[in-house]
Amino acid sequence: MAEKSTRETIVEAADRLFYEHGFEHTSFADIATVVGISRGNFYYHFKTKDEILDAVIAARMARTRMMLDGWEAGGDTPVARIRSFIDILIVNRAAIERYGCPVGTLSTELAKLRHGSQAEAGRLFGLFRSWLRRQFEQLGRGDDADDLAMHLLALSQGVATLSNAFRDEAFVRREVERMYAWLDRETRGAAARRH
Repeated sequence: MAEKSTRETIVEAADRLFYEHGFEHTSFADIATVVGISRGNFYYHFKTKDEILDAVIAARMARTRMMLDGWEAGGDTPVARIRSFIDILIVNRAAIERYGCPVGTLSTELAKLRHGSQAEAGRLFGLFRSWLRRQFEQLGRGDDADDLAMHLLALSQGVATLSNAFRDEAFVRREVERMYAWLDRETRGAAARRH
């Protein structure tokens, strides 16, 4: 595997700092310190914090697409693939408890700042929405596939927000089980409509 470029290292560090501390509270100096480069070398790669933000959003989009492609390849059925989405709450529980959902926190912060990149950050939710919609369409839920996708996104964001507020692992596990049960009910309903 090729060694990461300085630019990639900067984007990776900025992504982590934006998630852990917020975009507004992360400075050039913070990122440069983590990366271990001089400010001059830093400015060679990025002139503004907005340029870094754009690169972070692009990196998150690429990682999200790869994750969705992995779920697509690894899940035998749409239900199994949707469960992979729900499982994010368990797999990333510790980070979500501490910092919230990386997509939700960035999107919310940029909206509060009325930042020009807020719509671009919101496209991350769009990736999940369209992917989930396709899974529900494959279950025969063409008419309400988008509503189901949005409902599941809303459920997961609610759990992530409350997980961050209360740091209650038992709550997260209960809610994940409830999402599985909801998915099973929706799946049974889809199967009944097909017959």
